[in-house]
Amino acid sequence: KSPQPIMARPLLKIHRYFRRKPVRFFSFILLYLTAGSLVFLHSGFSSDTSTTGASGSGRDPLISEGGASTGGGSSTSDGLGLLGRVFKETRRTPRRFGPPWMKENGAQNPQKAKYIGCYVDDTQKRALRGVSFFDYKKMTVFRCQDSCAERGYLYAGLEFGAECYCGHKIQAPNVSETECNMECKGEKSNLCGGPNRLSIYRLELSQESARRYGSAIFKGCFKRPYNVTLALPASAVINNMSVDKCVDMCTEKEFSLAALAGEKCHCGFPTPLFTLHDREDEELCLQRCEGEDFESCGNNDFFVVYQTQVQDNRCMDRRFLPTRSKHLVALASFPGAGNTWARHLIELATGYYTGSYYFDGSLYNKGFKGERDHWRSGRTICIKTHESGRKEIEAFDASILMIRNPYKALMAEFNRKYGGHIGFASQAHWRGKEWPEFVKNYAPWWASHTLDWLKYGKKVQVVHFEDLKRDLFSWLKGMVIFLGLEVSEDRLLCVEGQKDGNFKRSGLRKLEYDPYTPEMRATIDGLIKTVDTALRKRNLPGVPEEYRPR
Repeated sequence: KSPQPIMARPLLKIHRYFRRKPVRFFSFILLYLTAGSLVFLHSGFSSDTSTTGASGSGRDPLISEGGASTGGGSSTSDGLGLLGRVFKETRRTPRRFGPPWMKENGAQNPQKAKYIGCYVDDTQKRALRGVSFFDYKKMTVFRCQDSCAERGYLYAGLEFGAECYCGHKIQAPNVSETECNMECKGEKSNLCGGPNRLSIYRLELSQESARRYGSAIFKGCFKRPYNVTLALPASAVINNMSVDKCVDMCTEKEFSLAALAGEKCHCGFPTPLFTLHDREDEELCLQRCEGEDFESCGNNDFFVVYQTQVQDNRCMDRRFLPTRSKHLVALASFPGAGNTWARHLIELATGYYTGSYYFDGSLYNKGFKGERDHWRSGRTICIKTHESGRKEIEAFDASILMIRNPYKALMAEFNRKYGGHIGFASQAHWRGKEWPEFVKNYAPWWASHTLDWLKYGKKVQVVHFEDLKRDLFSWLKGMVIFLGLEVSEDRLLCVEGQKDGNFKRSGLRKLEYDPYTPEMRATIDGLIKTVDTALRKRNLPGVPEEYRPR
């Protein structure tokens, strides 16, 4: 029998000792775990007290400036950070109505907002009538305040835990604080209104934000409408006229358009009497403003028009169909062809929610409430789908088929796949193996998707993304008619003013090179010709000129 190595003998003795006395072994393990627990408890308490003492404010160190948990604290390990959070929860004081930072000298409120109270909000007559946005997953008080302040609004209001509304004045009565009792979706420590109830804050704007209140989007030079009083119902003569003065006046009066006519300022909304569809040569509006040498203020015959920051609410109400429909209409497209954007336009134009063949939580959280309904529920005006099999296509009674330039659609879907709905794929993805593999698999699908819907679809209306973008009013009107609804031109004009929604990429991160190789282009150009031929065989217009092989 070979001798045991010297280093192994002590280990062997320990092994034999515990094998003879198993109770001793378990006792040792129990003592070890107890000692470890005491160390963790001590670290949690000391971490909490040291952080609070250092800050001098007594605030929870795990709460960020926006009020959301950062999960960091002062601990150096995840375990200690979690433990610290558990003990802080047990010592938290009872929650009062209104945000906690209000009672703590505004320590977490960089905008210095003042809580005004709980107010009624009516979907037909909003209490705050500026811009609005929803986030059913990450809404916080600070995020809403920051968004409204950035646009120069005086008030920010939160509703239903996830909806943010901005405005320059409150146009509703206040109610008991107990009616604003819903937690914010992005921070459970704060309240964000309730059902049809707004938690409203007055924002003390910085000088920079106040200047943005006067900024607006230039729409162009337009001929004086036939009946100015009906087309632009509010007006005033302004001494030392400037663009800012007219925009400020119309913003204060809650109108989305400011029209300058010399020394007179007109306010209103786009209507059939003043559509903003027929722009004139800007030289016809060249008349210096009295109050600003380098600005044009138009004249009595030709108006300089700006779009203010006021949101046009004539197309913002949405609901499910009042009666369930057995007629299923698909909104079909290849991924990246603008389906989400088209849904946004259709919902605003019709006032009804759109559905989906799938379920995308991020879209539901952004306000697409039909996303949760089963696609056969019959409660939505049309149903998003990317499917292209015969069985799936024949399940629908009609379809709007969205087609987009494959060069653009492929890049848009690649960005969505690796960067989210409004994000961007990284340079590593573009230059790595992912992009060539993606084009190889997805480019043929772009063509087969269109060919399948043309072949198996029962009643198909083809809409090219580029045409819809170029002439939104006409094409969207045609889509509403196809859906069997009465057209409201006021709603369509309202949609034009907020056509982008929350799902447009900023365009700031454009690639500095062409990602398509000559081989890729040869393949895609052949697919474009195939689709063009298929469209023309069905007596439909071919693909737009910009698709064609270059």
